[in-house]
Amino acid sequence: MTGYSPGRQQHQHKAAERGSPSRGSRGGTAPRITALGGGQGLSASLSALRRLTSDLTAVVTVADDGGSSGRLRAELGVLPPGDLRKALAALCGDDDWGRTWSEVLQQRFTGTGELGGHAVGNLLIVALWEKLGDPVAALEWVGRLLNVQGRVLPMSAVPLDIEAQVRGHDPAHPAAVTAVRGQADVAITPGTVQSVRLLPEEPPAVPEAVTAVLEADWVVLGPGSWFTSVLPHLLVPELAKALVSTKARRLLCLNLAPQPGETEGFTPQRHLEVIADHAPDLDVDAILVDERAVTGGAFGVADLAGLHRAAERMGAALVLDTVAAKDGSPRHDPELLAAAYDRIFRTHGRIGPWR
Repeated sequence: MTGYSPGRQQHQHKAAERGSPSRGSRGGTAPRITALGGGQGLSASLSALRRLTSDLTAVVTVADDGGSSGRLRAELGVLPPGDLRKALAALCGDDDWGRTWSEVLQQRFTGTGELGGHAVGNLLIVALWEKLGDPVAALEWVGRLLNVQGRVLPMSAVPLDIEAQVRGHDPAHPAAVTAVRGQADVAITPGTVQSVRLLPEEPPAVPEAVTAVLEADWVVLGPGSWFTSVLPHLLVPELAKALVSTKARRLLCLNLAPQPGETEGFTPQRHLEVIADHAPDLDVDAILVDERAVTGGAFGVADLAGLHRAAERMGAALVLDTVAAKDGSPRHDPELLAAAYDRIFRTHGRIGPWR
């Protein structure tokens, strides 16, 4: 089942400009799509999107400070490679070459020595960074080695930290607001996250990432850890400006469940309110929500009327569809997600068949 909710008139006018027939059809070629996020959420989105187009760019957060990525970042001063590695693995093909390299990238060394816990892909990426001195060029080399379908870019060329304002972080003082710093700590923090910011503030965006947003037919934001993978893109000034000014249509994909710690207790509409609070000038064309998740699933019985209103405030059509894995786990099924994306692109983009 798919449901739509009209946005406000001014948003519809802007959407009509973005969806003009001259934009995006390019003679029936594949759509140009830029996906923003990090971690498993972005990987799920990329696994779906690569079924629809080869003209695909992933723009990845660079604020991870835990695990193998955190160790390499602290020791060598490099960007955290983990989320970039996951994005590359998600873009590997379904043939023997692609499956093998995807598994190799994700393979972790065992044992308690210095290599213990490090992912092979992290070491490969960092080695190329040190050799070439250019994070974008190095990722392109890895992409060619793996024969990935698409391109992976960091959102910024400098490592970033996330600092969250958390209410009730200390159970003894439930009303107090505490600053919690670091992606790994924010992701599991007790209490309720009120807002986040990046350190250093106003970091520079990678120019290729800005170009990818400006030249896309569609920009897809989410799913993923809301405060540590999705929102950071809206806090990089040049990237945020590109997201507001691009002629691309914009799709926001909601998670299938609240995340323990980071968004525990959040309703679907609260997720949308967080985006609007951090990026009040951002218009969205469509918001994709798994129907079962909001009609008795992990979110409980959601307030659908309130969810529609929250979508309308962002100028978006609310799209209810089935995108969750059939085993009941809070994972997106790549085939179902690809089909839902395809329907949205065709319905809201008003651009003809690409295949």
